[in-house]
Amino acid sequence: MNKQLTIKAVSAALLSIGLAMGASVAYAHGDETHKKPTANAPISTDEHPFGKQGDPKKVSRTITIDMSDTMRFTPGDITVKEGETIKFVVANKGKIMHEMVLGTMDELKKHGELMKKNPGMEHDEPYMSHVGPSKKEEMVWQFTKAGEFFYACLIPGHFEAGMIGKITVKKG
Repeated sequence: MNKQLTIKAVSAALLSIGLAMGASVAYAHGDETHKKPTANAPISTDEHPFGKQGDPKKVSRTITIDMSDTMRFTPGDITVKEGETIKFVVANKGKIMHEMVLGTMDELKKHGELMKKNPGMEHDEPYMSHVGPSKKEEMVWQFTKAGEFFYACLIPGHFEAGMIGKITVKKG
């Protein structure tokens, strides 16, 4: 009987430690400030394989992307037309920090590895939106090339847990 109690106590302790470690990973990027371009900031002309910063005055449509603590985006799959400018309203429905980063799969994986090594790094790119619990952010992006691209949460542990979505850009 004492052996069973000891095993249960050890199991409970290990579970508590595991949950605490998981929470620390989830919050590892937590309170860092991420600079967002101001309303008066010039629109970047930097072209990426997945497009460029969009002009808010030329938005074709608005797509709301919800993020949750189940490590999922809703919707997880979207289709846009080449040349289309999308305003993403990124809503964090969870209780921990999440982010939406646009890119190719290779770029997202590389950036995710960099974030594991530097969880406090700041972001100020127009293709990234870092959103606190129960908050919303907006991101305007023009998809200039047809292809398959992705969006992911690169907070350590989130991408690995499956927090990724796909964007199919069809020829205009």
